[in-house]
Amino acid sequence: MKEVKSPKRPMIFYYFVALIFILAINAIIVPFIQQQQIEKVDYGTFLTMIDQGEIDQVEIKETYISFTTKEEGAPIYETGRVEDYELVDRLYNADVEFTQEIPKQTSPLMSFFLFWILPIIIFIVIGQMLMRNLQKKMGGGGNAMTFGKSKSKIYVEAESGVTFADVAGQDEAKEALTEIVDFLHSPDRYRKIGAKLPKGALLVGPPGTGKTLLARAVAGEAKVPFFSISGSEFVEMFVGMGASRVRDLFKQAQEKAPCIVFIDEIDAIGKRRDSSGMQGNDEREQTLNQLLTEMDGFDSSKGVIILGATNRPEVLDKALLRPGRFDRRIPAELPDLKGREEILKVHSKNLLIDTEIDFNAIARATAGASGAELANIANEAALRAVRFNRTKVNQSDFEESVETIIAGYQRKGAVISTHEKLIISYHEIGHALVAAKQKNSAPVHKITIIPRTSGALGYTMQVEEGEKVLYSKEDLFNKIVTLTGGRAAEEIIFKSITTGASNDIEQATKLARGMITRYGMSDNFDMMGLETVANPYLGGDTSLTASAETSAKVDEEVRSLIHEAHQKALDILNGNIDKLHELSKYLLEHETITGEEFMQILESKEIKTFTNDEI
Repeated sequence: MKEVKSPKRPMIFYYFVALIFILAINAIIVPFIQQQQIEKVDYGTFLTMIDQGEIDQVEIKETYISFTTKEEGAPIYETGRVEDYELVDRLYNADVEFTQEIPKQTSPLMSFFLFWILPIIIFIVIGQMLMRNLQKKMGGGGNAMTFGKSKSKIYVEAESGVTFADVAGQDEAKEALTEIVDFLHSPDRYRKIGAKLPKGALLVGPPGTGKTLLARAVAGEAKVPFFSISGSEFVEMFVGMGASRVRDLFKQAQEKAPCIVFIDEIDAIGKRRDSSGMQGNDEREQTLNQLLTEMDGFDSSKGVIILGATNRPEVLDKALLRPGRFDRRIPAELPDLKGREEILKVHSKNLLIDTEIDFNAIARATAGASGAELANIANEAALRAVRFNRTKVNQSDFEESVETIIAGYQRKGAVISTHEKLIISYHEIGHALVAAKQKNSAPVHKITIIPRTSGALGYTMQVEEGEKVLYSKEDLFNKIVTLTGGRAAEEIIFKSITTGASNDIEQATKLARGMITRYGMSDNFDMMGLETVANPYLGGDTSLTASAETSAKVDEEVRSLIHEAHQKALDILNGNIDKLHELSKYLLEHETITGEEFMQILESKEIKTFTNDEI
């Protein structure tokens, strides 16, 4: 059983324990030791010992009398003091040395300090400690004056260490940023001809495409300090704090010029100002106004470059995007086939990989993946190699990591009945068979009925031979036909339908609606745009901009298009019923088959027939 370590106690705890220990010694032990050496007697005995000449020295104190005898090794005696006016004469006549304690009077200055100044100092120190602790919890600095200070992280050249060599798949963006690097290296070339560098550049694109990495690479290439801050860090609970932080950020940047200031997620403070009447946005608007003012006020010739990044450029205020502020808009789009291959190589250079890794095949299987997702795929491949006790990452690790990112981990322990597995097998072969029997469809790469953690009970993976950026009406219709192939196989074989086609139905409906409302692929609506896209870099949510009557016509045409595709899938499967049975039985037996195995059985001239009992 793993030992649970107790949390470390703060140093003040040990100070407190030591203080209690010292006080205990002074209050208990020291008086106890002293008490052992003192013997108390009554006043009468004291007088008798004086008369008998036994006392050597006497010290008269405020409340008691302490005295010693002439006997060697005798203890110190104490007796209570009484009002005895003859005591002095008695001691003098007995030839006893005696004295009286002189009371110490505290200095008025010391009394004033102890009772007035010292308590005030203690209260001030405690108050300062409490304020600092509170400010740290609220996000402030070390004292009350740091609420308006910038929270930007400053990376010097040695700490950044990122160059354009570490960024792959963004050749156009790197080319656009090279000019900024060149200006920071040799600004005199631009000054001589009278050219001014843009004050700001805006990096836009989907999440994970490397916008932050590009900004750091610019600083790494130029070998200048790099200020990094998120737009949300400007917005505080107190009105005016964000504007103060903007001023402080630009002040620091001008002191360290030449440098680069990177504001990530700039839409947090740069949203469009409107007259909707919504209240509560004073802080954000003040921060935006201050940012606009600062960008107008500083001289870009000093070498201060402002880089911003956002996934939502359509919501930014127009004043932020006008010339003289963010002059350039640099897209960081999803990488193409060549870019994905380069990204995989960059993120695999620190891995121990097999020499026979086909990065092109992995890149073709990850169409639409961002740089961050590709980095995750490379890392998942390395983790899988470790799980299987291998010293190098091979092709199967990369292929499985692609499926893990897309569909989740394999649910090997999932309990699925044989009948349900048979339905899933026919469903997936229905997809694959319809795709293989159509022209211009992507080749089948893999078919499996092993369930995944994403909820998929099986899937058919198709991989394009090359990169495709334009799709014809026939291509999109064939995709819909392929999506309806799984449900069509269930209907033909089992004369029933299941819930397994829910994701297929969703994708087919979205694709068919896009053909009619956005791509102008409808005879009835021609090139009429009926749908607008919001947040294209964040999922691309759509909204229909049409009347109720037109919306009804759109729904009817979407239904008609899907019905036509569904009927085509039924015809293809009915025309290849024997291959449907053969491939489904083979998949049920092996659970996973490759595209090559699928095509060998499909193209084989040997046709196996099945009776109703075998089905």
